[in-house]
Amino acid sequence: MLPQVIIIGRPNVGKSTLFNRLVGKKLALVDDQPGVTRDRRAGDAEIAGLKFQIVDTAGWEDDDAASLPGRMRQQTEMSLAGADVALMVVDSRAGITTLDQEIALWLRQQEVPVVLVANKAEGRGALPGIYECFQLGFGDPVPVSAEHGDGIADLFDSLWPILGEGEKLREAAEAIAKQEAKIARQHARDAAEDLGEEYVEEIVAGPLKLAIVGRPNAGKSTLINRLLDEERLLTGPEAGITRDSIAIDWQWHDPKADEAREIRLIDTAGIRKKSRITDKLEKMAVSDARHAIDFAEVVVLLLDATQGLEHQDLKIASMVLEEGRALMVAINKWDIAEDASGLFNGIRHALDEGLAQVKGVPLFAVSARTGKGLDTMLSAAFEIRESWSRRVPTAALNRWFDDALEANPPPAPKGRRIKLRYITQVGTRPPRFVIFGTRLDALPTSYERYLVNGIRRELGFEAVPVRVNLKSPKNPFV
Repeated sequence: MLPQVIIIGRPNVGKSTLFNRLVGKKLALVDDQPGVTRDRRAGDAEIAGLKFQIVDTAGWEDDDAASLPGRMRQQTEMSLAGADVALMVVDSRAGITTLDQEIALWLRQQEVPVVLVANKAEGRGALPGIYECFQLGFGDPVPVSAEHGDGIADLFDSLWPILGEGEKLREAAEAIAKQEAKIARQHARDAAEDLGEEYVEEIVAGPLKLAIVGRPNAGKSTLINRLLDEERLLTGPEAGITRDSIAIDWQWHDPKADEAREIRLIDTAGIRKKSRITDKLEKMAVSDARHAIDFAEVVVLLLDATQGLEHQDLKIASMVLEEGRALMVAINKWDIAEDASGLFNGIRHALDEGLAQVKGVPLFAVSARTGKGLDTMLSAAFEIRESWSRRVPTAALNRWFDDALEANPPPAPKGRRIKLRYITQVGTRPPRFVIFGTRLDALPTSYERYLVNGIRRELGFEAVPVRVNLKSPKNPFV
């Protein structure tokens, strides 16, 4: 694992801007107003070959522990467990405040090395604030401008004495692991050759990228905390707490296979009706949630059992399917649901009616509070990813295609035949097919739907979005 560097500081000193600068992407939401970041967000960073994991945290505020800012501070304090370095960030233009001194006092009581970073250090106006940094007792501050990228080389000079030796050991371990994997593959090839068989290297799919989406206050963060068995994400009665899309790597013990399976859980902000979103930060959070859907493999739409299925839920589901992601639906708060059987059947019927493009979307009853149904949901998520990634051999695909045409030949508008010649699968994740033929512009939509439904039913793509394109050969006489 990469060494871990935690960014800590009071609100609005530029922690998220520094995080984005170090990871080289605009991952964290950034705005002029304080308190934008609420949950810990991790990313892989590299400075001149020094690789580490950087963690952005919420602004440190001196509020009651039961309040939202107080709970955010508790999350920041928890982030320091297991960290290799803490970057304490201050605003060199504002100078050292009482809250900065309080944070420094707390950090001095910890066992983690601290590097003091004086952000917003561009120009002469920052010099008085940089000189004030010495009173915090962390030695020379590192002046940087996260916005403009100044001072990153000096930050490397401060981190290398702490992380450099661990980086060398990690690189040596990676080199040994690569060599061992190479030897193992060669042994497998030799064994296959001795048996007169063809060697086929196993393709590792990697961690399941599982995004949890839904309306505000459906219990998305609570569900992930239950899976992790720790208070990793900020939760509470307030709606819309989550802003950033937070990705967490986790190993789930599959009780069926009795093995550990890797999952990247992605928590997202609640998505309300577009007409109700007026706040700038909420617009940014919803945009980040949509971005998380784009990079997920399987998306769980979480419903609130006390509210049932609403039109906004169907809009979110349609958006997921339009992006080509595999979709599952989970009804949360099942432990307090009234008329559970009627609720489940009603939602099942509404999904089949409202999502005509994909029939039979998997539906589960779960409880983030008690853990009911979560293992079943995760097991199904791996199965639906397998379907979403499946490739059908061309011979089997065309056998099905010939049988489908024989059972229901394409129509002949105005007495002129529509010829469908063959089909091929051109991609996976989601499955994509191309049908070749002539006069395809006259093929009715109902017949296209017949073919798509047949692909789902007969070839094992029942619950995943399927893309089918029609292509005619070019007329050489045109």
